[in-house]
Amino acid sequence: MESRGDLCPKVSIVIPVKNGADQIKDLLDSLLKIDYDENKLEIIVVDGKSTDATREIAQRYPVKIVTEENPGINGARNTGVKLSSGEIIAFTDYDCVVPINWVESIVREFHDPSVGCVGGSVSRYLENFLSRYADESLIPVMRVFRRRIAIDRIHLPFSYPMGCNFAVRKAAIEKAGLFDERFTCGFDELEFVERICKKGYKLVLTPDVIVRHKHRQSLLGLLEQTFRYGKGGGVLLRVKGIKSIFGKWVFLSLIGFLAWILSGLAFTLYTVFSGNGLSLAALLFLAFTPPLILLLTYLTRSTKADGRRRWLLAYPLLDILRFLAFASGILVGLFKYADKR
Repeated sequence: MESRGDLCPKVSIVIPVKNGADQIKDLLDSLLKIDYDENKLEIIVVDGKSTDATREIAQRYPVKIVTEENPGINGARNTGVKLSSGEIIAFTDYDCVVPINWVESIVREFHDPSVGCVGGSVSRYLENFLSRYADESLIPVMRVFRRRIAIDRIHLPFSYPMGCNFAVRKAAIEKAGLFDERFTCGFDELEFVERICKKGYKLVLTPDVIVRHKHRQSLLGLLEQTFRYGKGGGVLLRVKGIKSIFGKWVFLSLIGFLAWILSGLAFTLYTVFSGNGLSLAALLFLAFTPPLILLLTYLTRSTKADGRRRWLLAYPLLDILRFLAFASGILVGLFKYADKR
C-alpha cells in the first residue's frame, strides 16, 4: 500500500460456514498469508452448528469462532457484523481461496469516502470442465469483472458483487441496516447492496479484488445451486416486489420462462389434435431456436486454436438447464415463502 496509518484501517473478515470441514482449511491458510498489518486484521468464523469437523479445524487458527443460532447465511453475516470491530467488513465463503493482496486491494478502494461497498471477481480454483463452464458461460455462475466501474445505483444486469467476495464500510451498514434474514438461499446479499446504494454510497466493482472459488463439481450440484439462487429470487419478488431492481429482473426471468413453457405446450396440444404440419414446424422452431442461438454465440467467441470447441457444444445445454432450474426455483420461492406467512 502507499502508506500505513490512516490508510490502513482495521478490517474484519467474516466467514459464514456450515459443514465446511473438507474445504475451509485452504481458505484459512490463504487468509494467514495476507499482506496486511496483523494488528488491524481480525478473522471471524461464524459456524452454523456444523455437524462435521469444521469447528475443530478452525480452532487450530488464530481466528474468532462464534456459533450462529438462526438458520441462513444472512443470520451468520449479521452475527459477524455485530461482533466485528473493523471499519471495513469483508465477506468471503469457506469454499474460496484469497490472494495475498486481497485485503490491501479492498482497502485501496475505500480511500474514497463516498464508496460504501466493494465487490470483486470470482473465478475458478480448479481446472476442469464444469469449473471452466462456470466462468465462461454467457451468464457466469459467479461474477467476473473485466474493468473497474463505480456506480451509485444498480441498474444493469450483473452489475453487483457476489457474497463470497465483497466488503462494506461499517458506517454504511449502520445507515442502511443489517442483512435481511428472510433471504437464506439466494439474492441474500443483493438486496442489502441495493440498500447501501440507496443511502447515497457508491458501489465499486473491480477485477483487482479477486478470489478463487471451488465451483460445483457435478451437474446435480450446479443445478441445485442455480435452483437455490432462483428460490432466493422468488422470496425477493414476494418480499420486495418489482420496486427492487432485482425484483424486476426476477419477474422478467419468470415471465420469459412461463412464456416459453406455455407457448410450447400450446403448440404441442394444437399439433397433436390438429395434425397441422405448420404447427409442428413452429413447435420445432420454438424448441430449437434458443439452443442454436446460444451455440452460434459460443462458437463466435471461440477459435480453433483454443482446442476446446467440442466443449462448447455442451455449454448451450447447460445454459438451458440452469435457466430452467433458476425459473423453477423462483416459483418455489414465491409459494414457499407465501406458505410461511
